[in-house]
Amino acid sequence: MQILSNATVAAMGDSSPAAAGGASQGYGLVERAAVAIEDGRIAWVGAEADIPADYAGAARQDLGGRLVTPGLIDCHTHVVFGGDRAREFEMRLEGASYEEIARAGGGILSSVRETRAADEEALLASALRRVDTLLSEGVTTLEIKSGYGLDIDSELKMLRVARRIGEARRVTVKTTWLAAHAVPPEYRDDRQGYIRDVVIAGMERGHAEGLIDAVDGFCEGIAFSREEMAAIFDRAAGLGLPVKLHAEQLSDLGGAAMAARHGALSADHLEHLGQDGVDAMAESGTVAVLLPGAFYTLRETHYPPVQALRDAGVAIALATDCNPGTSPLTSILLTMNMGATLFRMTPAECLAAVTRNAARALRLPDRGRIAPGLRADLAIWDVRHPAELTYRIGFNPLHARVVGGELV
Repeated sequence: MQILSNATVAAMGDSSPAAAGGASQGYGLVERAAVAIEDGRIAWVGAEADIPADYAGAARQDLGGRLVTPGLIDCHTHVVFGGDRAREFEMRLEGASYEEIARAGGGILSSVRETRAADEEALLASALRRVDTLLSEGVTTLEIKSGYGLDIDSELKMLRVARRIGEARRVTVKTTWLAAHAVPPEYRDDRQGYIRDVVIAGMERGHAEGLIDAVDGFCEGIAFSREEMAAIFDRAAGLGLPVKLHAEQLSDLGGAAMAARHGALSADHLEHLGQDGVDAMAESGTVAVLLPGAFYTLRETHYPPVQALRDAGVAIALATDCNPGTSPLTSILLTMNMGATLFRMTPAECLAAVTRNAARALRLPDRGRIAPGLRADLAIWDVRHPAELTYRIGFNPLHARVVGGELV
């Protein structure tokens, strides 16, 4: 056993009536606190003066008054990809819309060409540079999607690389099958063939190979319809795979409500989410994952309905959406600041959004809070109050990570 002592702990517990994400939710602060860790789990947390007597012989590490939070969780990323899309960034600034770029063969399809051409080693090397930046800001759990291969072999290649990231670095990686991201050129005139031959057939193969933790899709006018995604989700359910959905980013197609009816872990983006979608998500417990990096990069002006989500008790998470086109963002701390400045979330909501609620979005009940019995994934910060993590811009106060009980 080891004890981290002389700390301020933000436990991020669920005790508040607004624990699902409401504006009044606090940090669960414990001043002059200690955390006892044993066998990779949190054994005890509380005021240092109340450390149990039978812990007297445990090794102690004095944290000098530093802040301890749960390890941060980035619950929506596309961090494995080939190439970049800097030229498209210029095109958007010159007036081209996201839809115009996509319909001209750019957007996702340009990343597909680069990703198909890259081997696993090249994809791993480039992804690790992005992942290391995230880890340096306190991330201990990371979701990684496929979606830039759009053929079975390339999609599975991406997920193999994602699994290797979890082996190469001290971070938990959860993988998501996102073949329903776009229709590749070779299937332009056969959408149903693509869904049958690649999305579903590849999902079945990837599941058999143990490469898929969840299934996702892009429900939008430039991507897949609500009905097409429902059929994909039905097959995922048959395989026992949980689902999530890119929904209501550019228009309201009712994707979030459909995903909620399928028991989705999360619906993500949600700028155009209507009240019917909010209500469906509240009923199903589907987490709202907001992605301010894409909102910022695309210079959107239609805001996700944060107050409606609060009022309905829908848990709100934040994530980087790290991807080469619409959110080339590798800072979870900046994501928190964007959640506050762009979406008017409180600093307490922002921290809950990348800890407790992000854990819910990945169905990981063993983390995201500091409580006995949970996995000892922690972040130690050179700050006195957790609001500083959201308040600062371009400043990284991380002192250390604790991953599975081990100081990294």
